[in-house]
Amino acid sequence: MYGCDKFCTYCIVPYTRGRERSRQPEKIIEEVIDLKNHGYKEVTLLGQNVNAYGRDIGVKFSDLLESVAKTGIERIRFVTSHPWNFTDEMIDVIAKYKNIMPYIHLPIQSGSDEILKRMNRRYTKKEYLELFNKIKNKIPNVAITTDIIVGFPNESEEDFEETLDVVKTCEFDGAYTFIFSPREGTPAARMEDKISMKEKEERLYKLNELVNYYSNKSNQKLLNQEVEVLVLGVSEKDSNKVYGYTDTMKLVNINGPKNIIGKIVRVKITDAKSFSLDGEYIN
Repeated sequence: MYGCDKFCTYCIVPYTRGRERSRQPEKIIEEVIDLKNHGYKEVTLLGQNVNAYGRDIGVKFSDLLESVAKTGIERIRFVTSHPWNFTDEMIDVIAKYKNIMPYIHLPIQSGSDEILKRMNRRYTKKEYLELFNKIKNKIPNVAITTDIIVGFPNESEEDFEETLDVVKTCEFDGAYTFIFSPREGTPAARMEDKISMKEKEERLYKLNELVNYYSNKSNQKLLNQEVEVLVLGVSEKDSNKVYGYTDTMKLVNINGPKNIIGKIVRVKITDAKSFSLDGEYIN
């Protein structure tokens, strides 16, 4: 799908890409089947707010997910989700099909209800946490990552602490973190902002320390475990190794032959860090 109807106050996408437009499900299924027949192992369903797919053509995203799963392609992912449109039906379908990867990117942006309101995110901290817990409880072995903006215009120290509280509660597998950057033409760009850049940078540093701690904690659970990895290419850090991703979207640098590129293989995890894993290919 293309475009977005949410109009978050900091985001330029609805103005540059227009309103939400969904491709016909039949065309998507045809494309997935063709890719599968040509040897592709994984597809990603893309949209600025992908779980709003189909509202303009009378289709549910949960139904599309199920139809794609029934093609039998080995791996299915989707990004990016808005909590507002994440339905119980979606959760049930993800839990039902093994070829829908147990990985959810679920941006929260802020843990403060006041900031969320000013961002026009349309959910509260409580509602986000309820959805987060529902996903965790219903989808086995699910990994959840998020997006967080610090330094939104006039974010108070209390607002920022609310964000840290969410990170501590959720223990995200990872997060993309940003200092607020005004986009010309958006409502947030016109908001008064009295927070210094120094303070924003200090908050980002503090946030990243916490995010990295929980990311490392999550990765350590895989140490000495055997996992399935889709191998994508030669490792950027070591040309003698290859790299790929687990079902939960964790990067693995693998000591193994280059002829496993393009395959889903078993890998034993030998080292775990905040941003990646090391592993040995199992014959």
